[in-house]
Parts: sequence; structure tokens; C-alpha cells
Amino acid sequence: MHKKYVGRFAPSPSGQLHFGSLVTAVASYLDAKSNHGTWLLRMEDIDEPRCISGVDKDILCTLEKHGLFWNGDVIYQSQQHQRYQEVVDRLLEQDLAYYCACTRKQIKAMGGVYNGHCRHLGLAPDSNNQDQFAIRLTMTRPLQAFEDVIMGNVTPIESEAPCDSPHQEASTANSSAEDVVIKRRDGLFSYNLVVILDDVFQGVNHVIRGCDLLDVTPLQKAVYQTLGYEIPTYGHIPVAAVSPGRKLSKQNRAAPVNNTTPKENLLRVMQFLGFDFPAASSFNDISALLAHAIAIWDRKKVVKTPEIIVPQHESTYYSEPL
Repeated sequence: MHKKYVGRFAPSPSGQLHFGSLVTAVASYLDAKSNHGTWLLRMEDIDEPRCISGVDKDILCTLEKHGLFWNGDVIYQSQQHQRYQEVVDRLLEQDLAYYCACTRKQIKAMGGVYNGHCRHLGLAPDSNNQDQFAIRLTMTRPLQAFEDVIMGNVTPIESEAPCDSPHQEASTANSSAEDVVIKRRDGLFSYNLVVILDDVFQGVNHVIRGCDLLDVTPLQKAVYQTLGYEIPTYGHIPVAAVSPGRKLSKQNRAAPVNNTTPKENLLRVMQFLGFDFPAASSFNDISALLAHAIAIWDRKKVVKTPEIIVPQHESTYYSEPL
């Protein structure tokens, strides 16, 4: 018996939705609805200093204006700390995780990849020096190639030394799985831990997201296996970029989605993903347009390229004076 499809969209409220994030929202929504599934919404606000007050409401408004209504309550990571800490405590008690005092400089001296130096040292911080230790998960599974339901076969790649930022650490895929940080020196929980704990908590079994996270998927799959959780099905779609290697993002001041033209926006999303689609004027309302999009959705038709260049006006970076 097949499990009911459960998908999700998980934006970070560090900025309003831009065209690239709308593409991800639409693709994950259509994949869920075309499979008669549930589409959940989660605010990935684990890195609270980067989040902007009120932006979560703006994101919800944009989704609603585009007819992208989610199932159930919105989960906020910032409200889940107790649940995360209980998992970390259990891992420490079971000797499946440990305290690590290695700095970035030391890891760089190791060749850029953490070599497990602190794994068996039995380090134990006290209340005076907790900020000198991260907590790492003892990885028991290697990184492996996998079949992405949109992009096809994906092979783990070599990378530079990992970064402690929750979302930047998503670039830490390597041919062998190093012991991944699950709680940082500054007390913030690791993105690579909470994204998995939240998907398990919400019962998510299908993840459709951007190709900017494609390289980290082997690492996250290895964490799933190490923790003993069932791995979801992954599919990655092209990201929108204003130039090669420069995806639309809050960092390059991507222009917010214009909520006054939802039909035109959804039409552009479908064309971006590779679908032939009638003119926006062909549909009386958003519901009719989305119903047609759901009916024609086919993963095989999605463009098989990691990124697609969009007009530079999508980023206000290019319209500001030098």
C-alpha cells in the first residue's frame, strides 16, 4: 500500500518571495496536487537573526494571492527548539553525537574537511565555555549517488570546507560523509538537522525544491539513514538566476513578487519550467489556471538544467546606482 503523498514548501522569512521562490512554491504545490497529496507550509526561521519581522505574513499573503493554499497549520522552526533539543540530548546520551572544539582554521588545516578529531575525546563543556563547542553527529553512512525524480542521477561532489551558517552549510556534500554539525557554537541548531527533523515530524515524504540544494541532498540522505528515518523522494527544479552562478536571492536584492498580477506570474512560472501554457487571459480566475496547471503537470517535462537566466530586472541590484 502506497503512503499518501505529503509535500511541503519551506521558505525563509529573511525576505519577501521573489520569482525564484515562487517557482519552487508552484512546482512543489503542483507535484503534490497532481498526486492527490497534501501540501504543507513551514517557515524556516531557525536562523532568527537573519529573519525580518512581518515578512512571514507577506509570504503567506503572496501565496494566497496566487491561489497556493496550504493544508494544516504553518510550522515555525523558531517555535520548535524544545523538540530539536530533545533529539540532540538523546543523541549525546546514546554516544551518537559529541562535542567538537575544532575551529574553521583547524578544519582548513585538515584539508578543508573535518576528520573526526574530537569524536573520541569525550569533551564536555560547562556553563562558562559552551560557546567554544559545536555538536556533531557521528555519521555512519557514506554519501551515495541517488536518482532525482526530475534531474535524474545525482553523484556526490567534492566541496570546500563547510560553513557554520544554517543555509550555507548546505554546500557540504563530499565523497565521504564527515560528522555533520547539528548544533552550532552560537547555540543555533543546524539547518541540516532541523530540515530533517521537521520533515519527519510533518510526515513529509516528497520534497520538490531548487537545484541550489541538489548537492546537499546526498548529505541529508546520509543523515536520514544515520538517524534511522525513512528518506523522502527528492526532485529538484531549475533555479532562476540573473547571471551564471548568481541565483535570485534576498542577498542580491531580488525583486518581490508583484501580487497584483498573479495570473501573469503563474504563467511565467509554467513557461520557466518548460510547459506550453495558454495566455493568462484564457482563464477566468486563478483557480481555473491552477486546475489546468495541475492537469498538465509532468515531472518529465520540467527543464533539465540546474539554472535558467531571467531578466536582470528581477533583481533590484541591477537597477540601483553604482
